Amino acid sequence: MKMKLKPILMLSAGILFTMVSCQKKETNPLLMEFNTPFNAPPFDKIKVEHFEPAFIEAMKQHKMEIETILKNTEEPTFENTILELEYSGELLSKVSNVFYPLTSALTNAEMQAVSQKIAPLFSAHNDDINLNPELFAKVKAVYEKKDALALNPEQQMLLTKIYDGFVRGGANLAADKQQRFREINESLSKLELKFSDNVLAETNSYKLVIENKDDLAGLPEGVIAAAAEAATKADMDGKWIFTLDKPSLIPFIQFAQNRELREKIYKGYYMRGENGNELDNSEIISQIIPLKVERAQMLGYDNPAQFILENTMAKTPEAVNGFIKKLWDPALLRAKGEAYDMQKMINKEGGKFKLASWDWWYYSEKVRKAKFDLDEEMLKPYFSLEGVKKGIFLLTEKLFGLQYTKLTDVPTYHPDAEVYEVKEADGKHIGILYMDFHPRESKRGGAWMTSFRDQHITKTGEFVTPIITIVCNFTRPTGDTPALLSLDEAETFFHEFGHALHGLLANTTYPRLAGTNVPRDFVELPSQIMENWCTNPDFLKMYAFHYSTGEVIPDELIKKMEASGTFNQGFITVEYLAASILDMEYHTINEVKSVNAKEFEKAAMAKFGLIEEIIPRYRSTYFNHIFNLGYSSGYYSYIWAAVLDADAFEAFKETGNVVDPETAKKFREFVLSKGGTEDPMELYKKFRGAEPKPEPLLKRRGLI
Repeated sequence: MKMKLKPILMLSAGILFTMVSCQKKETNPLLMEFNTPFNAPPFDKIKVEHFEPAFIEAMKQHKMEIETILKNTEEPTFENTILELEYSGELLSKVSNVFYPLTSALTNAEMQAVSQKIAPLFSAHNDDINLNPELFAKVKAVYEKKDALALNPEQQMLLTKIYDGFVRGGANLAADKQQRFREINESLSKLELKFSDNVLAETNSYKLVIENKDDLAGLPEGVIAAAAEAATKADMDGKWIFTLDKPSLIPFIQFAQNRELREKIYKGYYMRGENGNELDNSEIISQIIPLKVERAQMLGYDNPAQFILENTMAKTPEAVNGFIKKLWDPALLRAKGEAYDMQKMINKEGGKFKLASWDWWYYSEKVRKAKFDLDEEMLKPYFSLEGVKKGIFLLTEKLFGLQYTKLTDVPTYHPDAEVYEVKEADGKHIGILYMDFHPRESKRGGAWMTSFRDQHITKTGEFVTPIITIVCNFTRPTGDTPALLSLDEAETFFHEFGHALHGLLANTTYPRLAGTNVPRDFVELPSQIMENWCTNPDFLKMYAFHYSTGEVIPDELIKKMEASGTFNQGFITVEYLAASILDMEYHTINEVKSVNAKEFEKAAMAKFGLIEEIIPRYRSTYFNHIFNLGYSSGYYSYIWAAVLDADAFEAFKETGNVVDPETAKKFREFVLSKGGTEDPMELYKKFRGAEPKPEPLLKRRGLI
């Protein structure tokens, strides 16, 4: 299914230019002003060897800026302490916001080596700031008189977040405990990076090579052609290669008639990081969890989830677990019914086996075809990548008046990446958008949005526009056939574009509060509401055209899509919730002890009664979300936000026009533009007029 991420860079500064020595300027483009259109990163000049010295220089400058704050003998104020802190580290943010997106989208052994070297340095640098007693004393002095400062709401939020950041960063710990705190942070920075590198390496190392054409039975021609192209690139002409990239894996387990091969590739997928080799992540998990527990308890919490959830909409582990439980029971019941239907089909066909996890995709596709006369291959011709992109552009033009101009004079980090200028209806520049669509070995799996530069206003009052990127792993074009997306891929494109809008349409003062810098269980609202338009019958007629004939998607096909709208939702909800449960189980451990990942996962799933025909969407040893990408104790947030997005889309439907510009204007004003400047529930209520109701989501998924 989908993996949608927004990597968060935990830096305090915006992305502005800081002058450095002439010598360094001449040799390192990262330490120079970006003299490119819109000041985009000069990817054509940046080399791997530039990053380490750039980081070292940037950290050095950041330390000097902190020293300037400390040497100020005046009484600490919002201006001379809080604002100076917020705008410090500008060069470090600039370098980081180029480097870290590339470690996901265009990595290699050299980049990974730099990451491993920089990770402990970065951890120590952040700790040097967070654990500086003199600096914290200044921040605390301002915070304690916040009620008398006449700050506006955004300034109040900035002050609170900076103060909380110090407290949560260990500033109140005794000196002896601070040393241990530093050690934990350094260890986690290395372990989490190694975990992610192992997942990528394990994914890239797997190849299912097919030599007998009979083993391709059932597979669509486009899938076979893509596998043949992959084999040709690997100097295996006449053979077919399938990988663990979703555009290769999913069609294989959906359509391949050879059950043994479906089992083989699916096991290759779900055994990643658990093969007892040098890429095994089991031992890394056994080290990460006790370190997280120890750190949380040092800060006064029982477990990591208590610590992490304190600053979210959910607030507590109990609230998250209660929310999951309400959805789990009806979803599991529905999934058991779906499994029953598939077992009936197996028996009817004379199969002498029990439905297994590697059968689910194949037989659910067959059941859908039998029940609704609908399968993925009937839909794909209407969802070409170019057509979906045009549809998204059309949607955002109708909703927000946005315009897009493709650019050819802006450097890109890879030939696959496209660049667009985004403008208001009146032609005013909004920002720059990179889009990178297809799998490659240098890119990790899934789909995500991040930024090369966040929107903000500088200390001197200059409005800095954002540079946003979305990265996906969609089916590539084959031969004369363009890239045709599955419905899941099309929804993913809409989803990630929602994140991009959150970054592009930001209108805040401080970089810390801009765009997607919001609680994890609110950040998915702008992305998930976009998915509603992807399959909305009214909007489908505006953008879904057959790639070769130009024919609009027929009403008959739309009706079949609507009729099958709740099909397989038991499975989809259960496999997702199972991963959310696994996340919460790990992060509500209250003891500092080693964890056997395999046994822990098995016990957690048994505790909730997960049926053996379904495995969690992400098993422990490749669960990047929670072990490296900032979603620990937060994977539930996708379905938490689904309650928000289903309720929010009702606001459009209630107008009788799903692209109503007035409703879109309110959504932009109170959600997309505000970033983290206010409490998210208060922002939602300003848009909707009330707190969200869960009924629209449950109805949409067929769970009531």
